[in-house]
Amino acid sequence: MMPPAGSHDEYATIADLYDYVAPYRDRGDIAFFVDAAVTAGGQVLEVGCGTGRVLIPTARTGIDIVGLDLSGQMLATCRERLLREPAAVQEKATLVHADMRHFDLGRRFALATIPFRPFQHLLTVDDQLSCLGAIRQHLVDGGVLIFDIFNPSLDALANQPIGQETDAGEPEFTMPDGRRVTRSFKIVATDRFSQINDIELLYNVTYPDGHQATLVHAFRMRYLFRYEAEHLLARAGFVVDRLYGGYDRSEYGATYPGDLVFVARKAGT
Repeated sequence: MMPPAGSHDEYATIADLYDYVAPYRDRGDIAFFVDAAVTAGGQVLEVGCGTGRVLIPTARTGIDIVGLDLSGQMLATCRERLLREPAAVQEKATLVHADMRHFDLGRRFALATIPFRPFQHLLTVDDQLSCLGAIRQHLVDGGVLIFDIFNPSLDALANQPIGQETDAGEPEFTMPDGRRVTRSFKIVATDRFSQINDIELLYNVTYPDGHQATLVHAFRMRYLFRYEAEHLLARAGFVVDRLYGGYDRSEYGATYPGDLVFVARKAGT
């Protein structure tokens, strides 16, 4: 994922834990994005590549992929993971430290992806359009953009407790060095006018010697509704070809709230 622009790296304290969190480790979107990369038949740009959760499986297929992220620590973790891959896989992956709103790589791609909701870290329409514009400039004629956001649950938005720590309902996981970790979360504040939630993910760590600590990953996230996202894409010069409700390619509306997975084509070419 990618943090919003700022003076610090929000992922610095938890980057090494990221790949062990069950909802991230077992997320069912990898095959979807890898298949899209194979189908594209050209080079791929992944915006918000994080630790390489999607990037590395894509590189294993022999596809050239560029991963871009603002978090230096997440990219460092990705580099460490790549070093454990065969040389042929490493050669297919290029990592770039850059802001998703403003970047110029000097090359164009058949496919751009933004997996697992980095787009929702952009808090203003200007930032959203800037990101989409930068991506469009990096796509070949007829190139495709795929990104996902969560479909907002109106019930959850109306009834979510503010300031209350909540069990995430996830199993404890153990790190290679013996640390045992559980997670909880807290919605610290919500701005319904701007559609922004201030969120804290609390990583409760028990070290091998028995002492405990809590690592806090605090971030802001903007939720978007279906037609809002479609209008953003249209303003940025894209045409929506497909809208899925999940990574099994189910139709939007088949489950609620589900996901919003947009497949959009660069227009005007």
